Amino acid sequence: MQDRYNHAEVEKSAQEHWESTEAYKTVENDPRFPKGKFYACSMLPYPSGRLHMGHVRNYTINDVMYRYLRMNGYNVLMPMGWDAFGMPAENAAMAHGIPPAEWTYSNITHMKGQMASMGLAIDWSREMTACKPDYYKWNQWMFLKMLEKGIIYQKTGTVNWDPVDQTVLANEQVIDGRGWRSGALIEKREIPMYYARITDYAEELRDYVTDKLPGWPERVRTMQINWIGKSEGVRFAFTHDIHDTDGQLIGDGKLWVFTTRADTIKGVTFCTVAPEHDLARFAAKDNPELAEFIEECKRGSVIEADMATMEKKGMPTGLFVNHPLTNQLVEVWVGNYVLMSYGDGAVMAVPAHDERDFEFAHKYGLPIRQVIDVDGQPFMENEWHEWYADKEHGKCINSGRFDGLNYQEAVDAVAAVLAEKGLGEKKVTYRLRDWGISRQRYWGTPIPIIHCPDCGAVPVPEKDLPVLLPENCIPDGSGNPLAKDEKFVNTTCPHCGKPARRETDTMDTFVDSCWYFMRYCSPGSDKAMVDERIDYWMPMDQYIGGIEHAVMHLLYARFYTKVMRDLGLIKFDEPFVKLLTQGMVLNETYFREDSSGKKSWFNPEEVELQLDDKGRPVSAQLKEDGKAVNIGGIEKMSKSKNNGIDPQTQIEQYGADTARLFTMFASPPEQTLEWSGSGVEGASRFLRRVWAFAFKNKEMIEKAANQPLPKDLPESLKTLRREIHQVLQQANQDYARIQYNTVVSACMKMLNTLEAAKSDNSPEFAAVMRETLSIFLRTLYPVVPHITYVLWQELGYEKTDGDLLNAAWPEVDASALEQDEIEMVVQVNGKLRSSIHVPKAADKATIEKIAMENENVQKFITGTPKRVIVVPNKLVNIVV
Repeated sequence: MQDRYNHAEVEKSAQEHWESTEAYKTVENDPRFPKGKFYACSMLPYPSGRLHMGHVRNYTINDVMYRYLRMNGYNVLMPMGWDAFGMPAENAAMAHGIPPAEWTYSNITHMKGQMASMGLAIDWSREMTACKPDYYKWNQWMFLKMLEKGIIYQKTGTVNWDPVDQTVLANEQVIDGRGWRSGALIEKREIPMYYARITDYAEELRDYVTDKLPGWPERVRTMQINWIGKSEGVRFAFTHDIHDTDGQLIGDGKLWVFTTRADTIKGVTFCTVAPEHDLARFAAKDNPELAEFIEECKRGSVIEADMATMEKKGMPTGLFVNHPLTNQLVEVWVGNYVLMSYGDGAVMAVPAHDERDFEFAHKYGLPIRQVIDVDGQPFMENEWHEWYADKEHGKCINSGRFDGLNYQEAVDAVAAVLAEKGLGEKKVTYRLRDWGISRQRYWGTPIPIIHCPDCGAVPVPEKDLPVLLPENCIPDGSGNPLAKDEKFVNTTCPHCGKPARRETDTMDTFVDSCWYFMRYCSPGSDKAMVDERIDYWMPMDQYIGGIEHAVMHLLYARFYTKVMRDLGLIKFDEPFVKLLTQGMVLNETYFREDSSGKKSWFNPEEVELQLDDKGRPVSAQLKEDGKAVNIGGIEKMSKSKNNGIDPQTQIEQYGADTARLFTMFASPPEQTLEWSGSGVEGASRFLRRVWAFAFKNKEMIEKAANQPLPKDLPESLKTLRREIHQVLQQANQDYARIQYNTVVSACMKMLNTLEAAKSDNSPEFAAVMRETLSIFLRTLYPVVPHITYVLWQELGYEKTDGDLLNAAWPEVDASALEQDEIEMVVQVNGKLRSSIHVPKAADKATIEKIAMENENVQKFITGTPKRVIVVPNKLVNIVV
């Protein structure tokens, strides 16, 4: 054993052993693990090329959990895969002039090597890669099954269209209304797209996340509930007599809207429709100004969230509809804030009781009619007040038969009248929209549809799956490369055998990530999407990932699970029993700003800080030129702020165990972690102390290998055992509640206790030291597996207790916790004055006597105390 800790040699030795023995290969019903399975999984990474510290933290949390549970008798599964499709690969391919496949596979190889250097307990026999046919074949198979059941359907959808590059852009590729590459003004365009009916599952998705997922963070559950957005209201129609150029009634003579405020129906003064609405398009035919406005709207955002903050613009159509209760004419406007994809693409406007409508009415001089009153509050048309929208305290006024009714009474009454007229009914709606899974991009799962001039859209037969994605295309930004690949596009119709063309849209990458964790349970299955092994592993016991995936990914994964259940593929309702959302990793930021306001960001490694006498930063300068830089504060590590720390550099300099120890110690897993160079140094020093202590005591520990622990020990050794077992007891609780920062604190306490023990060269001391050091190494092992694995070997524990990977978790010895004496604090009038040691079996009178005779206590007592309060095993309070 070397006298100094060499992290590179230690980690190489441990990793070679784990790899050669296939230490982490997992099988179902493994008899070595009596407590059954535990499936712990981290959200799979996108193969960008390099791990970041967020990855290191996420996977270390999972790894610590794996090792702790395995030692406690669980058959633990920790798999890994790659979310390998998507737009970043296309962007990188354009930048480097190579196919996305080449870039992606190269990145996977590099990142897999980085994961290996961290010593992660990953079962690589279950690895999946989303861009490989053996995985995306089942995306296509599932698409066909969902299409067959009507869960997937086709309709036109609104997209961002770049007229120069002739391609659809993602929302994030539209900057100030222009294409990110071409700079062209973006248009909204309606194109055929495939959708999944997630709304059919909205109620179940909401109910389960509300009541049946107690192992999820409350914050995430609330986010999902809000995203699903259940609303109870009334859907009703404004009638009209507007005919199209063919003489047909537009929309069968009804303009449908949905409202949660049917109590305000008598306050409707206009209706607003989306630019794509049939009434808007009809009105624009003879109105060039309106047609131009609609085109302007098409260049706006298609993101619902943007609707709330954008400037509200509108134009009248010159059309009118009939109010369903009063039959009065109601003017129809086109508004840029109404989405055709939301509800019926039209809203009723009640300016007196809706703030958005109030602002719109003021902007365009439209009428405002009060129909709700709250305790006689004065209503002023020129200024908005919150009470105008108060449905809890409001009563109907100026509403005829509904006057005096409260919110619920009015809604019920209005719904009944509308139903009587055949113009409306109560309805539950959801903010959640059906999931548009079509993407007009190359690097994704091909949609298995063939377009035949005679037969229409024809599903690819199952026997012909997978539809292979060509991996040699190089995107150039001008449209989807698949559409230009004649070898891919040209095929024959499965029905009639005539020439036909393949669908060139690919699937949303959320399809890849919404079931990958199930594929881990059925590696190598080529006959089924999942096989019987999934019944053993799923549902997943612990899912770990970032809060940024709290809505979309988790919601789609839950939806897919329910669809797979309904198709008879699985037997469970929800995929994840427990969810841990780890906090972000933060670091300092530094920048310079030029005269135009543009900021250039510098990595903290490039900056030298000047500190005051209390260690606080007062200024900073760039090492390269010695000139000042601005201190930007602490923010999430990101490429944009150039404040990331390269994990590989840290591992090479300090070792993987140091990186693991720091990320676990610096903060509880669910909270943000602030990067600290001095903290990393501190973690490294601790591990050097561990090694030095083991080296110092190696000979004694080895000699005590076959020596049983004596029954009668001197008080000093009883104290040593008691302190170690007490800390172990606390560490057990912290492991169970995933508070790994305090686990590390417990290990630091153990080392302090061991170092402080004074050797008397007796066999008893050696036996106790061997026992307590074994407890320490096993408690520390899940956090820093390399150094503990090697020390376990070097100190001879492997010969008596087996490989540390499979060693039993240390048990708290209840007898070691027993004390002949107990320490109690002594208060005088509630203030701490001293502490005393009393026999464990001492009665109240004995405890009082010892407390009263204590020298420090006597300084604060004059005369006979009024009373003495003894709290057993804790304190004595003397009242004078």
